[in-house]
Amino acid sequence: NNISIIDIGGDGVSKNNTAESEELTDAMYYILLALMKERHGYAIMKYVEELTQGRVVIGPGTLYTLLKKLVKIEWIKQLEGSERQKLYVITAKGKHVLVHDWQRRSAMVEDGRLLIGESFDGK
Repeated sequence: NNISIIDIGGDGVSKNNTAESEELTDAMYYILLALMKERHGYAIMKYVEELTQGRVVIGPGTLYTLLKKLVKIEWIKQLEGSERQKLYVITAKGKHVLVHDWQRRSAMVEDGRLLIGESFDGK
């Protein structure tokens, strides 16, 4: 298990800024998941909403701001094609970050399952 120690400051922001250990926001996490297959902006929003059964809805402002950021840091790339409907897909670097964050989230769920599960075992 390759879990990093994260130092969260008083402002609640992670101080660990390496790409491999960056904590993704939920919106970033779901955008990267959606881009395991090439999609355009509207399709990303619809896919995330369907995948999460409406629990997560990413608005256009958030989506397009994050798409620009993710392209800039090379976690996704814009595919060649029509300017009218831009297609995006995750890069190898983006997959690496996504898998690392998925492992981190899985470890957090397991920690919670162990402790919360204990407290609901009739004790």
